[in-house]
Order: sequence, then structure tokens, then C-alpha cells
Amino acid sequence: MREFKINSNDAGQRLDKFVQKAVKGIPVSLMYKAIRLKKIKVNRKRAEQKQVLEQGDTVQMFLSEDLFSDKITDNELFQVKVDLNIVYEDENLLICDKAPGILVHSGDGDGKVSGKGDAGDRNTLVYHIQAYLAQKGEYDPKEENSFAPALCNRIDRNTGGMVIAAKNAQALRDVNERIKNNRITKKYLCAVHGSLPQKSDTLCDFLVKDSKNNKVKVLKNKTRDAKEIITKYSLVAYNKQKELSLVEVELVTGRTHQIRAHMASVGNPLLGDGKYGLNEKDRRLGYKHQALYSYYLRFDGCEDSLAYMNEKVIRVKKESVYFLREFDGVEF
Repeated sequence: MREFKINSNDAGQRLDKFVQKAVKGIPVSLMYKAIRLKKIKVNRKRAEQKQVLEQGDTVQMFLSEDLFSDKITDNELFQVKVDLNIVYEDENLLICDKAPGILVHSGDGDGKVSGKGDAGDRNTLVYHIQAYLAQKGEYDPKEENSFAPALCNRIDRNTGGMVIAAKNAQALRDVNERIKNNRITKKYLCAVHGSLPQKSDTLCDFLVKDSKNNKVKVLKNKTRDAKEIITKYSLVAYNKQKELSLVEVELVTGRTHQIRAHMASVGNPLLGDGKYGLNEKDRRLGYKHQALYSYYLRFDGCEDSLAYMNEKVIRVKKESVYFLREFDGVEF
């Protein structure tokens, strides 16, 4: 039997969600059966799967020992040579400028966000963040049952820019709620081929996934599987000699490959993007991946644990946006 004491980072979540995080080796069907048969209890009493845990509760688990996989140890985290470009940090949040080519999480090639960090997460942004906080004394995996510093948003492996990490569960919930309700404004810069149809516009179409080819397709009319996409863009600069446009993009909706596919659909594929354009010439110029960077964040007004962030704007340094070299005199 193992017993877990619910701390501030565990509180406020359902019993079944807590068990899935605390016992990563447990199959879902076995977990529900164990709760039903009183092999998982709260405060030594029968519990329900939807029961919300409170700080100070204890959870008893009468389960096979082999289900409890080892956590990351602080010894492992202290051996990591941390490599982070931090653009903002306080007691709740850490915001990093991720370089293109780095995975945010282990998983698929697009950096699919998984759950709590474990021994499989290496050489990823989230693992380096956990190591950084452990080495600072702000995170001790031995003291946590179900929480590890986690990322609130994701960007593709070959897209650069800002990623928000939460240092505690309350901050994670509040950032996720803001993102869900469009209370965090994210803007991107991208370099596209050709001149734009208009200097600024709002593109409204539909997107359908092609999972077999790991692509998406933009449609003018809605189909059963298509989801609406809305992309705002404005022209920042134009390189007439190379026929390249520097574009600022704000996502109203956030879908897979939305910027890349949407800009390509109006005849302006991103520089270096071989998935939605032709980048044979771009590669010879040194652009092997899409020229896309998440460069701007603004926290909009909310009454939550992060109210002090309201109206705060964070930007990456100009030097990070490597494709700005194609456009003389551009200022942030």
C-alpha cells in the first residue's frame, strides 16, 4: 500500500485525474476497477472517481508495487547542463524563447504535449525547465505527487518563439483558462513568398486534417470534419529584390499548422516551408524550415492569481528572429 498526502498542487482535481498522474503505470480500466473495489480510498474511506481532492486529504492505494514507476530524481535534474533562453520569470511563471529545432516535449515530431515529466523526457524544453527550477530550489520531484512544472502552450519543433511554463498548479490552471478564453494575445512574425493580396486582412476559412500525411488542408466551405480557422495578418515590410514579405500574424483560432497552411492557401507560402510550399531554392539560402516565430505576448485583464500580469507585454529580442536579416530597417 502507498499513501499520498494531497498538497496545494494536488488539490482541486478529481480523484481519477490525480491517480493517473501519480501512478503513471496504471491502465485506466484497472484504476476505475480499483476505485470501485475500494482499493483506492480517500482518507481511508470509500471514494468516487469524480471526488474533488482537498489539501490535507490522504489517498490510499492498495495496488501492485510494479505500477508505481520511478519519478525523475533531483540527482538526475542536477546533472543537466541547462540551456534556456528566459525572457520572463516570476514566482508563478517562466517564459522561454525556444529556438527552432527544439522539441517542447518528448512525443511526436511536432512536440506533442504529454503529461507530467518522467524519465522519458530528455533534451526537451520542459525537461530543461524542470532541471533549471530544481537547481534553483523551486522544484523537488520527491515532494510532488502529481505535479511537475508544465508548459501551457506548444509550438511546433521547427517554429521558434515564446512558450509559457507554469511553476505551480494554480498558475497552470489560470494560464490555461486565459488561453481558452482568448485572454492572452499571441502574435507571430513570418516571412512569405510574394506580395500579399492586401496589406492587412482577416482570413476566414475551414481546415481539415490529413493525418496520413501529417498535413492539413484549407477549404472555403465547411465539411463534416472541417474546423473554422481565422487568421489576421498585416504587412510589415517587403523585400522587392527577393520578392519576400514580412508579415505579422495574430491567430483568432489556433489549429494545427494554421499559419503555414492559411498563408499558402492565398498564394504566399512561408519561406523555407517544404510541407506547404516548395523550398528547394530556400534550402540553398539556408532556410530548411518554415520562417515563423512567436515573438509577442500580451496578458489581458483577468481576476485570478495572475492579475498582476494584466496588460503586460513580452517580446523576444530582435536577434532571435533570424529571418529578419532579409528585411532592412525593421524595428519591433
